[in-house]
Amino acid sequence: MTPEEIPTRLAAARRVVIVPGYGVAMSQTQHDLARLADTVRRRGAEVTFAVHPVAGRVPGHLDVLLDAAGVPWSSRRDLDTAAFDAGSVALVVGANDVVNPALAMPVLEVARGGAVVVFIDSTGPGYAGVVNPLFAAASVLLGDAGDLLREAEEAIARIP
Repeated sequence: MTPEEIPTRLAAARRVVIVPGYGVAMSQTQHDLARLADTVRRRGAEVTFAVHPVAGRVPGHLDVLLDAAGVPWSSRRDLDTAAFDAGSVALVVGANDVVNPALAMPVLEVARGGAVVVFIDSTGPGYAGVVNPLFAAASVLLGDAGDLLREAEEAIARIP
């Protein structure tokens, strides 16, 4: 999938699972993330957030940020309830280790999704120091999470 095709794919998706990570916290872009989710939801998709318990600076950090952005608890899933399948698009935003299948810890298995899109500033090793093989198989856009989210949301909103 090319960078130009990503907004179209998100706009056409029936189910989008958003995986926020430390990059969302660093760029303080939780409101942009919520806005993109609302735009995709208005197009008829089911949108959920898969939140790993250690995503962010401390456990629960991403839940605090999602609360601040008005993301309802009813749309959040954890390690045990997040569902990635052939009919879903996984949108990973600013996350590395929590989706890295090369680590021994439990991770969100986004590769089970029909498509995996990653917005991240670097495809290098995460804080665990382990290269994430997911990035080689996913559609990756490099840059600031806030900029990428705003650009994608604006592009989706323009699609008839």
